[in-house]
Amino acid sequence: MALLEDITLTDSIEIRTTPEKVFSFITNLVDDNSYRVWHPDDHVSLRWIRGRPWEEGSVACAEEYLHGRLHRMRFTVTRVVPNAEIHSAPASRFLRRYFPGNAFYMEKRGDRCIFTATGTLRVGWLIKTFARKKLDYGLSSVRQHMKEEGENLKKILERCGNSRTAGTDDESTPHDN
Repeated sequence: MALLEDITLTDSIEIRTTPEKVFSFITNLVDDNSYRVWHPDDHVSLRWIRGRPWEEGSVACAEEYLHGRLHRMRFTVTRVVPNAEIHSAPASRFLRRYFPGNAFYMEKRGDRCIFTATGTLRVGWLIKTFARKKLDYGLSSVRQHMKEEGENLKKILERCGNSRTAGTDDESTPHDN
């Protein structure tokens, strides 16, 4: 029996836009205001504390609500493939043992983009055995948050009619100030 088991949560949504516009939206999440545009109910703050936003090796701190509780996360961007994928992991090596990482994938499908968000965590048998209800509740909350982020991204990019991308002065999309 493995000491820890990987659980990967995945959510995908089809958006009438290009991978380039989805990538631009994500990479223009650079501050509190732009971060809140994506999920106004749950996203609180985003600060880049090392490096340039969304470049490999950059470190950010984000605050967001999950299952009704505020969570503070410090993450490192670990891999970027322009217009295709962005990977991140907790900045703490200790936390990476239990939360190996998250990723965003942008896949062209005809005139649309399939946006997929994934998050992996490792859970031990003790938690699965003695805290199963709490684990299931937490996983359900994260799944719901991922689904809402995808739906919000779709609304934002499709509402813009694909004529605008992130980085414009339109208040419905993130931008640098």
